[in-house]
Amino acid sequence: MIPPLLYQRVAQQLADDIRRGVYRPGEKVPSVRKLSAQLNVSHATVLQAYASLEDQGLIRARPQSGYYVHQTPALTASTPDIARVERPGLVTRSSIIEQVLDESRKEGVFPLGAAVPHPSYLPVRALHQQLARVTRFQSQRAFSYMFSPGYEPLRRQIAIRMRDAGVVVDPSEVVITHGAVDALQMALRVLTRPGDLIAAESPTYYGLLQLADLLGLKVIEIPSDSALGISVEALQLAANQWSIKALVLSARLSNPLGSTMPEERQKHLLRLVADFNIQVIEDDVAGELVFDPGRYKALKAYDKAGLVVYCSSFSKTLAPGLRIGWMLAGRHQAEVQRLQTFSTHSACSVTQMAVAGYLEHGGYDRQLRYVRQEFRKNLSVYQLAVQQHFPAGTQMTRPVGGFVLWVSLPGRVDTQELHVRALEHGLSIAPGLIFSNTEQFNHCIRLNCGIAWNHETEQALMTLGWLATQLCQEGGHGTVY
Repeated sequence: MIPPLLYQRVAQQLADDIRRGVYRPGEKVPSVRKLSAQLNVSHATVLQAYASLEDQGLIRARPQSGYYVHQTPALTASTPDIARVERPGLVTRSSIIEQVLDESRKEGVFPLGAAVPHPSYLPVRALHQQLARVTRFQSQRAFSYMFSPGYEPLRRQIAIRMRDAGVVVDPSEVVITHGAVDALQMALRVLTRPGDLIAAESPTYYGLLQLADLLGLKVIEIPSDSALGISVEALQLAANQWSIKALVLSARLSNPLGSTMPEERQKHLLRLVADFNIQVIEDDVAGELVFDPGRYKALKAYDKAGLVVYCSSFSKTLAPGLRIGWMLAGRHQAEVQRLQTFSTHSACSVTQMAVAGYLEHGGYDRQLRYVRQEFRKNLSVYQLAVQQHFPAGTQMTRPVGGFVLWVSLPGRVDTQELHVRALEHGLSIAPGLIFSNTEQFNHCIRLNCGIAWNHETEQALMTLGWLATQLCQEGGHGTVY
């Protein structure tokens, strides 16, 4: 690869500052003379850099005044089309999902596909302090068994936090789990039996498909809009034809679409599932990452009939390795606790106690404000990079929180092939085929925007865009429209 010229490096440095918010829209950037002195480069180099930034639409020159940050370039890419309803069926994708995940976890691979925030965004030091305090001063209890429903001080802190989601709950109603997936599997085991039919968003979290396969459940995928969430109308049509035992969805920041349901649609959904006696399992693992948290409540907040089993975890906000999640099982709590007692007892004692201490004294709200701000900036920059470097006709979502971006490539580009080629360049992506039991999303990918924007990240997106463009041009993996 040819190294960038000096003016290009200067332009990149200032572009990064603009995208990180160092210089905001309408603000003046350093004069040619000042930047030349700061970087010890010639005036001509700075003028070339500024001309390049003007071409990119990042700055504008004002006569007799200098250069100013232009309004952030508008996203012109459209949002992905909604899916269609296909017949229910047993899950057939588990082996493919496992293969893709194994390939993506290879050491040294740049993780553009994993829905996991970079450790630099996590409160590692504060958590380490809490772990050290627990193991030093509470070692007798920390190294003993913890039984269902879990550590009471932690359940009390979670009950307090649930108020932010609009849910009023007593600490005794909270069950601590080994992350959100553990909560989901217990909810499914309590609410369903092998052979039952469950409904899921389309596209859906691949972990749900794996759980359905493990438990012998059939799945019908309900089309979801990237802005409004699951189609209540399509769910009603499906419920008229088939007996649906349970519905699994995320009302706030679904995975992979990042969709968030408005309040009225949530209420409409609850009326519908009440009419058809469908139990709901709400996966709210990313709910606290909504950029405007006061605007959106959890679906459970509107549940007056006790139809919603709520599941969440701290995997996206504190650390995935803690394996601390929780569920609100309502009238099914006794059965959940019995199931947990004779399987896992509860989550790890040490981590439960450390997280309880962090929630009480560690500044969790400050941590949430920080990551929301960082992920908002990241999403904006990644979206612009996709728009700039990916093939013409690429579509993408506009999530109102979190750090996941769903990208739809033009025509019939095979993103499993893109996954293979990306790995050859040291990049991992999450191809669309793992998010559905159908063939509808084989031209889509999920991107992880939980990685800070820098030169390495930009190069990764540019390389991925180049590979996608190559596939479009080859035409051997589908027709490009």
